[in-house]
Amino acid sequence: MMVKNIGWRVTIAGILLNLAGGFLYAWSVYAAALIQELGFTKTQAMFPYTVALAMVALMMVPGGKLFDKYGPRVVASAGGVLMLVGMMLTSLQTTIPGFVVFFGIIVGAGSGMSYGATIPSAVKWFPPAKRGLASGLVVAGLGLAAAYAAPLTQAIINAVGVTQTFLIIGIVFGGLVILFAQFLAVPPAGYVPAGAPSETASGASGKREFSPAEMMRTVQFWMIWFMYCFGAIAGLMVIGHIAIIAGIQAKLTWGFALVAILAVFNSGGRVIGGFLSDRIGRNKTLAIMFLLQAANMLMFVNYTSMTSLTVGVCITGIAYGSLLGIFPALTYDFFGLKNSGVNYGLVFTAFGAAGLIGPLTAGKIVDVTGSYSYAYLAAAAILVIAAIMVKFLSRPDQEAVITK
Repeated sequence: MMVKNIGWRVTIAGILLNLAGGFLYAWSVYAAALIQELGFTKTQAMFPYTVALAMVALMMVPGGKLFDKYGPRVVASAGGVLMLVGMMLTSLQTTIPGFVVFFGIIVGAGSGMSYGATIPSAVKWFPPAKRGLASGLVVAGLGLAAAYAAPLTQAIINAVGVTQTFLIIGIVFGGLVILFAQFLAVPPAGYVPAGAPSETASGASGKREFSPAEMMRTVQFWMIWFMYCFGAIAGLMVIGHIAIIAGIQAKLTWGFALVAILAVFNSGGRVIGGFLSDRIGRNKTLAIMFLLQAANMLMFVNYTSMTSLTVGVCITGIAYGSLLGIFPALTYDFFGLKNSGVNYGLVFTAFGAAGLIGPLTAGKIVDVTGSYSYAYLAAAAILVIAAIMVKFLSRPDQEAVITK
């Protein structure tokens, strides 16, 4: 098989693995059933999911270290096993602490490990001019998963109840994650991607290979971290609150339909962002997406119908989703591929921080003011700051490392 075909095979395997592993993002369906069947409060029902999201981000770092040492098949397979076993044990639980431990910690850890193994596996096969597209395609699988996982989960819950659904989903989709993990691979030593004759086997265009410690001592790492965090806050805020926003601003009782629309455009945005960043540059694409999202946030309070909310949700999905296609490629461009697993894992902690800040802060603002207006303004402000930071972002060199 030609090497370039192996690269695309690995990319497809990564997409399928993330599609299978994305069942995590149907939690709102589980939460509603737990409230109805087990009598949990709305706040209690969100604890396991919040812990799971935090674990996804946290496990990207140790998962990245294991990736760099043992390769993607071992790490992604281990993640699949954790997801399968975690869901099986979750099906036996009837208390919040049980759901937090087995779904939040174990399933969340497995998801972070398997997801973290897919991006560098695919990207290592391609030259810089195609890395944005490759990473965008792989992460699109995770973004699209919510579109099928939510209705499928609801159908199974309606048939057998919520606890049995955890068991069925865990066995089927945890098994699929393990299966697709077997098709992940990294290039052999000395491999040079076609179209990048000056690249070294492990480096980015012959540039310095940064260790995690060296990367974290650069100004560029912290600029990327804060831009990623600021950019993701707006998207995660809308994702977490869109059904409530629809009820408050448009008096809609079926705002759940916007969740599926957002999932589709979120997925598409990951491909669009990665593709554009290959064509016009990472910085320019980031600036466009930050400013587009800022303008959207300023307009969001005026979206008071299903039609206008749909437009706002589509823009949110594209702009937010693009970040998950661009930032992996940007990380590899700046800091090399040798330590790609752990390096991007460290960058991805910005996403975890945004997941805690965006939804919770927006909820607090609404509780105090009764409106999302100030939440939208705050999101727009930090997006403008992120766009300004892009103007000062340039590739680090050996002298860019901050000495103690």
